[in-house]
This record gives sequence, structure tokens and C-alpha cells, in this order.
Amino acid sequence: MRSPHSAAPLPVAFLATPIAHRAYHDRAAGRPENSRAAVRAAVDVGYGIEIDLQLSKDGVPMVFHDERLDRLTAEQGWLCDRNAADLSAIPLKDGNEGIPTLAEVLALIAGRVPLLIELKDQTLRMANTDARLERATVKALTDYRGPVAVMSFNPHTIAHMARLAPTLPRGLTTSAYDPTDWAPLPPETCDRLRSIPDYDRVAASFISHEAADLERPRVAELAAQGAVILCWTIRSAQAEAAARRFAQNVTFEDYPACIPA
Repeated sequence: MRSPHSAAPLPVAFLATPIAHRAYHDRAAGRPENSRAAVRAAVDVGYGIEIDLQLSKDGVPMVFHDERLDRLTAEQGWLCDRNAADLSAIPLKDGNEGIPTLAEVLALIAGRVPLLIELKDQTLRMANTDARLERATVKALTDYRGPVAVMSFNPHTIAHMARLAPTLPRGLTTSAYDPTDWAPLPPETCDRLRSIPDYDRVAASFISHEAADLERPRVAELAAQGAVILCWTIRSAQAEAAARRFAQNVTFEDYPACIPA
């Protein structure tokens, strides 16, 4: 089924420079993933930036990848059980700053480089959401000026974004969906999502696909239909060169990607 909304095209700025995964992070240099320091470093070099959003207990989009605090901070428990003020006061490991809000990151970037925002699955099972994170994200972006796009593994999230902000470029984060890697997501859900069946339904204009799976025929099919193909996550110049046989741009980490002259 096709969406009643038209696809908002991905700005060409997203193809002009590699996109730093979770910003230009390097824990050894005091720049944890999704931190203000990593965002500032990406802007200084001129990289595009990819960030992740989770929702605080009081409805604020927080720039943080995991559902739980344990891996990235000295705290434990679910991020969604804490208010934004409390989360902002929790230092990120190997950094000296707390968890940033989306509003803070938008102010840091100020439209100077492209920003790719991944809304994390709030249901943990790729089910329909309550749209709280989607609404809060749209509100935060209302007055933002600069190249920005949103994506999610959860197609329901992008369907909400199509309804709430039809002119905002949107895409799907996609994968080979190996059930072993995605447990406890049910294998039947993996089987469904693997074929990227929701691309037309959510009126997407791009996908960001798992780099090791770029040769999948469905990716080529979407590209032939005009979809922009991005990929995640590239960790060497050699892997970048291989990925660019199929993808128009890469999301990278752990090495200094080259910006085209």
C-alpha cells in the first residue's frame, strides 16, 4: 500500500560528506558516542552527523543510543525511567559532559553540517508506538534551519513522522535481520522486515542499510526506483570503498573518512 503522503527528498548535502556514526566519537580522546564533544568534533572537520534519540520519562528527546544507561554511563537502569534534568547530569563514560538533549545538539550544529536522526524503537519489538518520541522530535525541529532527515528501524515510527511532518525527509534503517543478532525480536518479524516492505507505505526517500548486506537484490531494486542508499557502519577506508559500489554515502566510525574535494 502506498502512503497518502509524498516522499520528501533527501537533501543533496547528505551525499557530499561522510556521516559520522553517533557523531565523530573517540572515547580515548574524550569524545564518547552521541556526546556534545563528538558533535563539535564532527562540525569542526565538516562531517555529516548521525545521532540516536531515546525519550526521557518527562517526554524530552535525549541523544543516546541504548535503552539502558549501563554501557555508556556509570548508572544502571532504563533511560525512560529518568527525567531529562537527571539524565543531563549523568556523565558519559570517558567524557566530562552529561547526556545531551536533541535541542542542545541542534543548537551546537546550527545547520552547519547535515544531521541524520535515528529514532530508536520505543517498543523493543518493532510494534506501533504511542508517537510521544515522534511528536517531541517534530516539535524540537520546528524552527531548525539546516539539512536534517529522520530514520528508524521501526516502520511505524516513520509512518508517524510522515503524518506529523510530511515535508521532513525520512527513511528506513534496514538490515539483513539475522534472527540471532536481533533476538529477542521474533524470527517472523525479522523475516518480514528483511524485505523492506514498508518503503512505499511510509513514503520514504532513502534507506540506511547494513553494510555487509548491501548486495541484497531488494536494495538494488529500491535504488532503481530512485531511493537514496546510505549504509551503516563502515570502519575502514577499504570497507568504505567496497560499500560505495552500492551506496551513495556511508555512515562511519573508528577512522578519519575522507571528505571529497
